[in-house]
Amino acid sequence: MRINLPADKKIYFVSDLHLGLPDAVTSGEREKLFCRWLDDIRNDAAHVFILGDLFDFWYEYKYVVPKGFVRTLGKLAELRDGGLPVYFFTGNHDQWMLDYFETELTIPVYRKPLELTINDLQFIIGHGDGLGPGDYSYKLLKRIFNNQIARWFFSRLHPNFALWLGNKWSKNNRLLNGKHEEQFQGEEREWLIQYCRRKLNDKQIDYFIFGHRHLALDYKLNDKSRYINLGDWLSYNSYAVFDGSDIQLLYYNKP
Repeated sequence: MRINLPADKKIYFVSDLHLGLPDAVTSGEREKLFCRWLDDIRNDAAHVFILGDLFDFWYEYKYVVPKGFVRTLGKLAELRDGGLPVYFFTGNHDQWMLDYFETELTIPVYRKPLELTINDLQFIIGHGDGLGPGDYSYKLLKRIFNNQIARWFFSRLHPNFALWLGNKWSKNNRLLNGKHEEQFQGEEREWLIQYCRRKLNDKQIDYFIFGHRHLALDYKLNDKSRYINLGDWLSYNSYAVFDGSDIQLLYYNKP
C-alpha cells in the first residue's frame, strides 16, 4: 500500500482499547472517551489505523455479533460514511472477527502485519502478537484458535454461553498477565524489538508500529529506524500521529 499524505493532513494509529474490560460501566466511560477522540481527530485525519484488541473479546457467529459497543461501531460507521479511510487489524483478543466490519462498516480487516509506504517512508504496522522469537505456547494457542475445525465446534455453542465463556477467559487472562506485559523487559527480551531488528537485516524500514505490549514506547533502533508501541487505553490513552515527516506518541486526556 502507498499513501501520499496531503500537507494539511495526518495519519493516526491506535490500539488496545479492550472494550468490555473490566466491566460495563468502566468500559462504557472508556468507549465515550475514545469516541470523543475520534471526533477530535476527524478534521485533520487522512487515515485511521486501529491496530487490534479494540475489544477484549469478540466472536462473530454468522448472524450474531457481541452485544454492546454501539457507540464505537456507530462512530466508525459515521466516519466511514463521511469518507474517512479506517483500517482494522485483528489482535489476539479480537482475532475471531469475520466479515462484520467489512460488510457493515466498509472497514478492511487485516490479519497480518502490513508494509506500506507513506510519503516515501517505509512502515510495517500490525498488532504484534506472535511475532519475533519465542513465545511458542502462545503461537500454538493462536493456531488452535484460528483452526477452522475448532472455530466450527465453538460456533455450535449457544451465544449466551459462548460469549460468557470467552469474556471470562479473556478477562482472567488479562488480569493474570497484565502487569508483566506492561513492563519493559530490556531489548534482549523484547521479542518485538527482535522482530524489528531481523526485518532491518533484509531492508530499511523507517517505522515499526505495533500494539499488543501495552507499552507506550518510542524506541530508537538505529539512526534511521524507530519502533513505536502504541500503549493502551487502560492506562495511557495513548496513540501515534504521523504528520508526513515525523511520528509522535501522544496521550489523550480530554474530559
